[in-house]
Amino acid sequence: MSDFVDISLPVPLRRAFTYRVPEGASYALGARVAVPFHRRKLAGFVVGHRDAPPEGVERVFRVAGPLEREPVFPAELLAFLDEAARYYLHPLGEVLRAAAPALPKGAMKRLREGGFLEEGEALPGRAVATILELFAHRTEALPEKRLGSRQKEALALLDERRELALGELRDRIGPSARNVLKALAKRGLVELEEREILKDPFFGKPIERDAPPELNEAQRVAVERMRGALEAEEPASFLLHGVTGSGKTEVYLHVIESARQRGRGALLLVPEIALTPQLVSRFRARFGDGIAVLHSALGERERDEAWRRLRRGELTLAVGARSALFAPVPNLGVIVVDEEHDPSFKQEEGFRYHARDMALLRAHRAGAVCILGSATPSVESFRGAEEGRLELLSLPERATSQRLPEVEVVDLRRHRHGPSGHHLITGPLHQGIEAALEAGEQCILFLNRRGFAPSQRCGSCGAAVECPSCSVALTEHRAVGELRCHYCDFRRPPPARCPTCGAADLAPLGLGTEQLEQTLAELFSPARVARLDRDTATGKTVEAVLDRLRQGEVDILVGTQMVTKGHDLPGVTLVGVILADQSLAFPDFRAGERTFQLLAQVAGRAGRGERPGRVCFQTFQPDHPAIRAAAAHDYERFYMAELAERRELGYPPFGRMVAVRADGVDEQRTRRVLEELASIARRHPGLRDGTLSIQGPAPAPIARLRNRWRFRFLLRGERKPLRQVAAALAARIDEGLGPVRASVDVDPVSML
Repeated sequence: MSDFVDISLPVPLRRAFTYRVPEGASYALGARVAVPFHRRKLAGFVVGHRDAPPEGVERVFRVAGPLEREPVFPAELLAFLDEAARYYLHPLGEVLRAAAPALPKGAMKRLREGGFLEEGEALPGRAVATILELFAHRTEALPEKRLGSRQKEALALLDERRELALGELRDRIGPSARNVLKALAKRGLVELEEREILKDPFFGKPIERDAPPELNEAQRVAVERMRGALEAEEPASFLLHGVTGSGKTEVYLHVIESARQRGRGALLLVPEIALTPQLVSRFRARFGDGIAVLHSALGERERDEAWRRLRRGELTLAVGARSALFAPVPNLGVIVVDEEHDPSFKQEEGFRYHARDMALLRAHRAGAVCILGSATPSVESFRGAEEGRLELLSLPERATSQRLPEVEVVDLRRHRHGPSGHHLITGPLHQGIEAALEAGEQCILFLNRRGFAPSQRCGSCGAAVECPSCSVALTEHRAVGELRCHYCDFRRPPPARCPTCGAADLAPLGLGTEQLEQTLAELFSPARVARLDRDTATGKTVEAVLDRLRQGEVDILVGTQMVTKGHDLPGVTLVGVILADQSLAFPDFRAGERTFQLLAQVAGRAGRGERPGRVCFQTFQPDHPAIRAAAAHDYERFYMAELAERRELGYPPFGRMVAVRADGVDEQRTRRVLEELASIARRHPGLRDGTLSIQGPAPAPIARLRNRWRFRFLLRGERKPLRQVAAALAARIDEGLGPVRASVDVDPVSML
């Protein structure tokens, strides 16, 4: 029995703290305990044992007591999280806090009163249908200057959404969340509503058991190869590259079933659980209710229940989004990362990990099989398969033997207006929609820009109406009569005159899904038009809209990238992309890759039923390699062109990257801080011998966000010198930068 333990605390310091174990007590690795820390009590995790305090440490405080009866993290999961923290140069205590379930209700209060939790006291029983949850809705009132930091954070979290659940806010800012919302409501900045919600989006839904369909030859080969890896009980990593509709999910189901038959657990990661109800429903149909569904829409108690049932071995299959990677699945045998190319697998704030890359690491440590699945694999993953780090398995045809849809590329430089004279719908797309409607078929029109118009601009001076807190134009949302910032959620009525020159000459500029929906309703009346984007999709709305489409109650669906996710919509025969080159304008070396992936994915929604599909790409860049490759359903053509360009420029996968960012209220001070960090990077000999390069410092593409100025620089180069520089920068940031915040992002995905 050790007399001292090392505790990782949720503080921005890359070290553990040693505490004395009370007489007669013992704490296992991964246990959550309360400890005194600078005149307050914090919940931390036991990460080590020792017989004596570190050399030179004279005063050692005593652990206040345990917060739970059983360790939160099994030893193998704790070791994985420690390695992930070291890879991303992030404090282990903050990583453990992000990975752990919420504290049992009242644990700290009971501890202060001198008692301990009874075993199972905080563990709810079987899920009931509903709970009462408090929701906050943003009002039109403008934020006041004097708001507390937590109040500002709560308002920021309402970005791009209509409402925010108390449970989600509590996860982000702590137990003061309810008081923060009440204070904001008192100021008129939010409205509060308490209502009954489903604890589990699939609770009460009938389970329609299905018999596994017969696999085609390519599916059988993939399943047998993965089963062989499971039987060998050695870690193995696969890239399952299958065209849209090729039956990747059925392969996942067979492999997971094989793992479960061998007494091993399974974990399925999806980009966004709310957008993949069909996938979860298929898993329930095959495996019943023995699935832990983990996602942010659940309250603390529900996520806590799922975590603990996994921890106790009552459940052996977990399905969830990015953070489900940390679930304590017992005897883990297989991890599936569906749509592995999706950028949402990278966490962009706090602990900036990539769930795909960490899934590979966790599977390797557990001796498990890891499957990365996609119709449009990331360049990094496909290169990994070429180099032998992943085994490539291909599904080259649709499972139903239906042909991939024919794609027509329409040059917007030549087709300015359709038969109606409207600039949104060209002649070829107009004719395609008419033909589909006459045949009783359905259409999806894709435009990755919500709102009515991206901006209001002055015809006299050319200025756009901008957000007062961010360096972006306000988006017009005509249905609710306001302009909105899609970053900080600032809202205002449309001005009568230009704020810059005073001219009464403002007009909407550009296209949005709201405008497209209105246009289609006018052009193709009485066709039934529905819209699916962040403005219309809350809670169960996504599945409700898709159900209406499947049941033939919608003729035309307008949507953003939400409609590109892996939905199976057999009635859809026509897909129209309004502006196929829109994402090529992003200041990102992956812009071509993202464009290809979006186009290939949305095109894959057409012709998945009995009738053949057709697709129309409208574009100003008809000869761009990404657009041409997507039109030809030719991933390898896109990959080879993209790989050649990245090899020449030294971008991943031919070099590693680290992004260093700083933001602060004072523009010049923030700039100076980032320049200081850049000077540290420039001292490394790699900048002289060519193994490293630096780009910047420079203002971020969005230079100001929520009244904070943003600067960044990028480091590229070989892994070892890049790690050395990144570690030195992280150490300098740990020393403190005053009011300026800075971060080191290893393997960045977002360039904004």
